Amino acid sequence: MLVCLRSQNVSSKVVFMESQEHVQPTDIVSAMSDNKDIRSLIYMVRGQQVMLDSDLAKLYKVETKVFNQAVNRNLDRFPDNFRFQLTKEEFDALRSQIATSNGKGGRRYRPYMFTEQGIAMLSGILRSDVAVQMSIRIMNTFVEMRRFISNNALLFEKISSIELKQLEYQKNTDEKFDKVFRYIADHAEVEQKIFFDGQIYDAFSLITSIIQKAQNEIILIDGYVDVDTLNILAKKNKGTDAKIYTYASATLSNKDVEKFNSQYPTLTIKKTQVFHDRFIILDKKMAYHIGASIKDAGKKCFGISLMKGQ
Repeated sequence: MLVCLRSQNVSSKVVFMESQEHVQPTDIVSAMSDNKDIRSLIYMVRGQQVMLDSDLAKLYKVETKVFNQAVNRNLDRFPDNFRFQLTKEEFDALRSQIATSNGKGGRRYRPYMFTEQGIAMLSGILRSDVAVQMSIRIMNTFVEMRRFISNNALLFEKISSIELKQLEYQKNTDEKFDKVFRYIADHAEVEQKIFFDGQIYDAFSLITSIIQKAQNEIILIDGYVDVDTLNILAKKNKGTDAKIYTYASATLSNKDVEKFNSQYPTLTIKKTQVFHDRFIILDKKMAYHIGASIKDAGKKCFGISLMKGQ
């Protein structure tokens, strides 16, 4: 059994006095039997290999509080590159990887991390067989890890290169898929679309896109046309003729047609009573059935359907 005593001299070192039973080498490392266990306690923080104060205290067979008290009494031996306290962000990140709770709500303070130099200094203030033997074991583990990293540096570099290429490939692939999906969305033919009351702009946008598909001729069959109808037809491609079949009672005047033709030729009006439904026919190849006059599109619920095989 080991007893922790505070020395009375100025150096204030923690001295571990053996009881009547002699501590055997197997007892010294009973908690951590090989270097593999120690490797699992080494973390990379701020670009360097470090160990937690609580893990070191466990290895040295002392309480974390006692361990840190001994270090605090010898702070001149532990500059920042030997020991540093984790920031809140670093502690949160580390806590997500390891269990720091002792079942009573966890640690109440941010832990300290010890670098290889700091661990080497610990054996000078924690003087016992445990401290000496464990310091040797920890230092050997650090050396082994450095050697492993050094011997496999090329491999790590290749792995990093492969990962970067995979990320770049994934990025390029995602961009290509996005382009394909955008192209499909922009060019896919609308076979049927329903608009609800108030979707005036959406309806206007779709009808305009349909009008702009025509390259030579647009035939609009709509019994109720007015100036708003012409505002939509004005979106047609240059050089595309427009022909409207409408009721004699339509409010569109000859003057309205003249003004339109002066800027967006050529529009002709035909009066008829034989149609009830509304249609848009493009280049005599494609036809849409429209459930409402295009001047009123979106003011009430209606639908637009592409007519196939007609």
